[in-house]
Amino acid sequence: MRNSTRWSRRRFVEIASLAAGSTALGIAPALMAADVKRRETADLITGPFYPQRKPRDTDTDMTVIRGHRQRAAGQVVQLSGRVMNSRGEPLRNTSMEIWQANTYGRYTHPSDPNTQYALDPEFEGYARLQTDRDGRYAITTVKPGPYATARGDMRAPHIHFEIQGSVDRKVTQLFFPGEPLNAQDRHLNSVRRPETLVANVSAASSDGGVIVATWDIVLTTG
Repeated sequence: MRNSTRWSRRRFVEIASLAAGSTALGIAPALMAADVKRRETADLITGPFYPQRKPRDTDTDMTVIRGHRQRAAGQVVQLSGRVMNSRGEPLRNTSMEIWQANTYGRYTHPSDPNTQYALDPEFEGYARLQTDRDGRYAITTVKPGPYATARGDMRAPHIHFEIQGSVDRKVTQLFFPGEPLNAQDRHLNSVRRPETLVANVSAASSDGGVIVATWDIVLTTG
């Protein structure tokens, strides 16, 4: 038993030393990426405001409607990320649909009861795209506003996603870090891994400038 214990400790030191050396060489992240299983992105409901009619303009810049001169109202969000499986393998040519409320907290949907919130004629709130060969995606949109639900509670700002892989389909929602309503949002707090639904924000101007965010989406298989 003692010999086994000594061997285990010695092996642990060797592995730790190798890891430290690999980090110095800049290869440890790649090794770790191959060994660590990604946490699957939590699923969330589609919600009642999935577009009944898809707009003609469905490209990845949601802040401008084709043929219009004016941009949508609100704080611009530049969001990018990767779609991968739990082994960290990129999922290329994966179909994605994205929809959301406008900056005032209203959807371009006839069933949205929040008629006290303004519609934005320059914002349709929908995009359709595919990931590239490395599983990457990127969109430009505006930060959606919070809104009241029929139950009387408030939804935190969020963006809806539907991802259709070759095997898996995932419907989920993205949230923004540091939002006071995150702690109250019953949907965000209903999942086991709420941290998988919160984007990383690398830059955001205090004066309402562009928010630069990343969010990776993990499917089980692909």
